[in-house]
Amino acid sequence: MRALVAEDHAILRAGLIQLLEAHDIEVVEAVADEPSLVRALERPDIDVAILDVRLPPTGTDEGLRAAVQARRRRPGLPILVLSQYVEQLYARELLASEEGAVGYLLKDRVTNVQQFISSVRQVAAGGTVMDPEVVNQLLRRRGARLAALTPREREVLEHMAHGRSNAAIGDAMSITEKAVGKHIANIFAKLDLPASDDDNRRVLAVLAYLQR
Repeated sequence: MRALVAEDHAILRAGLIQLLEAHDIEVVEAVADEPSLVRALERPDIDVAILDVRLPPTGTDEGLRAAVQARRRRPGLPILVLSQYVEQLYARELLASEEGAVGYLLKDRVTNVQQFISSVRQVAAGGTVMDPEVVNQLLRRRGARLAALTPREREVLEHMAHGRSNAAIGDAMSITEKAVGKHIANIFAKLDLPASDDDNRRVLAVLAYLQR
């Protein structure tokens, strides 16, 4: 697997490179600013891009904007955002696309190396990985409709945000798979969204609604 890393802090960038390569993920390029990232995202040999939201020159949302633009040019380009911040506007646009292969993790909540490497591989394989806090911040933007969800439905929605299957959700909540299916049907009905059998698309559909 070949990765692109975009991180402006030299120590963090070096640490990410060392960590990834220790787990057989080759870092083909590591950049520290938006112009370099935009150029690097054009490389055809990238299996996954791991990037921060805030990069020079302004340190605001350059990294995420570059990722969104790159995905417009190359739908399905695997992007894993690793940041201290949740940038609402571009995060919703990135996560609401229907191509999959996206992730958004918060640096200070990544405490397990193996889980992080697993997240990188999952995104590279076309999956979706999201920190629950990212989901919560995005969901708060649409509190009115979400207020109609029961506590059980909210719990199911959080599990969906992790890309879990109905069976996995049932195991986690100690309920039947059939009951999970009913909760999901209720969630999509209350959010006015069509249901889907694909876990990643279900999560993305919810976030697509939040973008509207």
